[in-house]
Amino acid sequence: MKKSLTAVVMLFLVTSLVEQAAAQGGTDYGSGMKINFDKDGQKSLRFIFWSQMWARNVQNNPGTLINGEAKSSTFDVGARRIRALALAQISPRYLILAHWGINNQTILNGGGSGTTGTGAYGAGKKPQMFFHDVWNEYAVIPAKDPITGKANKRTLYVGAGLHYWHGISRMTSASTLNFLTVDAPIFNWPLIENSDQFARQYGVYVKGVIGKLHYQAHLNKPFATNLTPTAGANRAVDNNGDPALAPGAYLDYQFFDQESNVLPFRVGSYIGTKKVFNIGAGFYHNARGTKSSPAAGVTKSHDISILSADVFADLPIGDKQKHMAVTVYSVLYNYNFGPNYWRSVGIMNLGTDDPSIPASAKAIEGPGDARVFMGTGNIWYTQAGLLLPKGKSNKVRVQPFAAYALKKLEAFDHSCHYFDAGCNFYLDGHHSKMTFQYSSRPTHDNNKKLLPNKGELILQFQVYL
Repeated sequence: MKKSLTAVVMLFLVTSLVEQAAAQGGTDYGSGMKINFDKDGQKSLRFIFWSQMWARNVQNNPGTLINGEAKSSTFDVGARRIRALALAQISPRYLILAHWGINNQTILNGGGSGTTGTGAYGAGKKPQMFFHDVWNEYAVIPAKDPITGKANKRTLYVGAGLHYWHGISRMTSASTLNFLTVDAPIFNWPLIENSDQFARQYGVYVKGVIGKLHYQAHLNKPFATNLTPTAGANRAVDNNGDPALAPGAYLDYQFFDQESNVLPFRVGSYIGTKKVFNIGAGFYHNARGTKSSPAAGVTKSHDISILSADVFADLPIGDKQKHMAVTVYSVLYNYNFGPNYWRSVGIMNLGTDDPSIPASAKAIEGPGDARVFMGTGNIWYTQAGLLLPKGKSNKVRVQPFAAYALKKLEAFDHSCHYFDAGCNFYLDGHHSKMTFQYSSRPTHDNNKKLLPNKGELILQFQVYL
């Protein structure tokens, strides 16, 4: 009953705000916040700012405490992302980028180091900003010949720093500004916050195009990990000693419109403004990235090896005057992190473990909204959305969507199914939108037997300028 009431309230709120926005209209974004230092814009400085605020109702996993109280469900409001990015094009050949901000601040966590309890520096308060990306880049073969001004059919750029020019898949370099669904499925960043810093690593990269083939490759030094494997469990954990260099690459062939590769951030939905059809493949490899202990006193190292293949389509359909479009993305991942490796993750997770409940009555994923995230095995993920015809307003657009993930991991003797369904309400494209999504996730007992699914309702408010 509570869940149904919450859904009705959220949908009413979305509808009301869409009607208000349609009545008030919106200003055109144009070229954004960009400062040109010459007439043709070859020397420039651009700024981007964005925020994504979430209101959620979460069905918690068994054995969950919220601020010391046992709770089967929780409503909260928090900041999924608050970020800023600055891009300086010093000349046609030199570029520097800096990207900073915060993520995942809730009423209980996401605060600065040492924040806890009650007071000015209580739990969840005063989060610490940090750099997500900082890299420098040199154009060996730029997109446009600086002498003739003609476009080059082949390009080559070289860069270095804390970067986002990933291998693996399109979604591993996903932009957080223009998701089709409310967020990424997270397993597209399989190293998240273990051997990377919020999906970034230090390294060198190359990128460019050869006709319609786009490529990016890197050689990174992963962040150090040192988890201790449980003796006799034969389950790999992240422990890379002195991390070995990690190569990776992603290539995609773009059949129709060619996407920009000035920045690595891949678009989730073009909202009918492009005709795109791409197929791609990628990999990541890190020697001796994990360790396991098959028996007492015995430790083995294992390579991390990840492969993917994907397809992305964003195609206008129907009457051109209606500006409808269909967006589809599908990807297959093969992860090898060593024997029985798996992790659980909960986004903006408010839950902590209830010590008064026996382990047999708790979810193996952990408290709150934690779910089986990824592990050694295969994951197939598909999302699709339909941009509905234009109405009376030229700005307000509606885009229902759905997503499905199938996880078949070595550590579990069955497949796991995850479902998402929702709708984007674009008030001014991705610059101002609201997204409503319902997600369903399986849970397991401590013997890895399936328990009833748990649900989560999310209403996101996004603005980026």
